[in-house]
Amino acid sequence: RTMKNTIYQLNSVTGTQMNSYIITTADDRVIVIDGGFRQDAENMLTYLRDITGQDTPHVDAWFLSHAHIDHVSCFNEIVEKHWDKLAVDHVYYNFPSIQYCSREGRGYDRAIEEFQANLPRFADKVLTPYGFDTYDIGEAHIEILYTPNCEIQRNFVNNSTMVFMMTLGGKKILFLGDAGEEEGDRILALYAGTNKLKADYVQMAHHGQNGVKKNFYEAVAPTAC
Repeated sequence: RTMKNTIYQLNSVTGTQMNSYIITTADDRVIVIDGGFRQDAENMLTYLRDITGQDTPHVDAWFLSHAHIDHVSCFNEIVEKHWDKLAVDHVYYNFPSIQYCSREGRGYDRAIEEFQANLPRFADKVLTPYGFDTYDIGEAHIEILYTPNCEIQRNFVNNSTMVFMMTLGGKKILFLGDAGEEEGDRILALYAGTNKLKADYVQMAHHGQNGVKKNFYEAVAPTAC
């Protein structure tokens, strides 16, 4: 096995921005976040085999931040064509309805439609997180800070991102998915006067472009992005 208490940020196979992480804990748990496009599926499986040293990798938890194609399509591809090549204990997600996502237009509802079509294959593994829920996956502690609020009427799917804080090896890592300004403002207001958003590391929202505002990152005050 490779290093423990480690976050692997996977490269994009297509050369297009996407979101994909594999995380290992000190007690040999494996967590996946998002995964990228369909074309990234083989790379994900190769990484998981290398990291676990297993021909059929065991994944304790797979978190899906939101239903955009560059975040969930790798998972869709694996469920459809490679589900027998790994063992996943639980899939964590909280997506709004297809109707809500389709309001964004431009075909952005396609990924969630494919996801819902695949749901019967993994429905027994689903856990639906809500804000303030906590999960302990081995030595990784995860606190859900925010889940979709369908009152937001702009940038619909990005602003439906599940935002969570992971504590791993004594460090805090904040995962923002593609959260937009509106979601960022709501999270800031929700945790105003607390130290809940302070993190050692942050995954910058929306690939570092047009995500949450500068004052959000000032509240997080990370050592590194």
